[in-house]
Amino acid sequence: MMTLAAEEICARMKKELHYLRFLNEEDVPLLAGYLDCRKLEKDETLWVEGGECGYMVFIITGNLEIKKNTEFAGKQMIVGIYGRGSIAGELCLLDGSPRVVTAVACDDVELLILKRRDFDRFLAEHPESGVRLLKGMLMTVSTRLKKSFERLAAIF
Repeated sequence: MMTLAAEEICARMKKELHYLRFLNEEDVPLLAGYLDCRKLEKDETLWVEGGECGYMVFIITGNLEIKKNTEFAGKQMIVGIYGRGSIAGELCLLDGSPRVVTAVACDDVELLILKRRDFDRFLAEHPESGVRLLKGMLMTVSTRLKKSFERLAAIF
């Protein structure tokens, strides 16, 4: 179980972060019990492409640089920079396939981690709250995809 401080962070996040606005006030302490806190220092790698996929993160502060390997050995392309209020690694909760990107801290980063087993347990134990969380996550991923389409269209 998370500390009271972590529960307060979750409550603050609900007010500040758009993807958690679907949660009810009662959902916040429930979700807090399934999250772990983690801090990364600048240039610290959170995960590597091809690595095991067992959790996603909610970014509280700082930025994660998201990189994809290219066809040229040892060369990566930056495909995104996710900052405060973003989620990353959400695909892991759904399919468990290896990581498709590498995530590295651009600066000091504070994260809340939701492990796949805790996500599954949260959905089973609190299905209505889980649906509200999933709606927020889906909105975030959909918004990211929309922005990607816009950037791609701007190239042409």
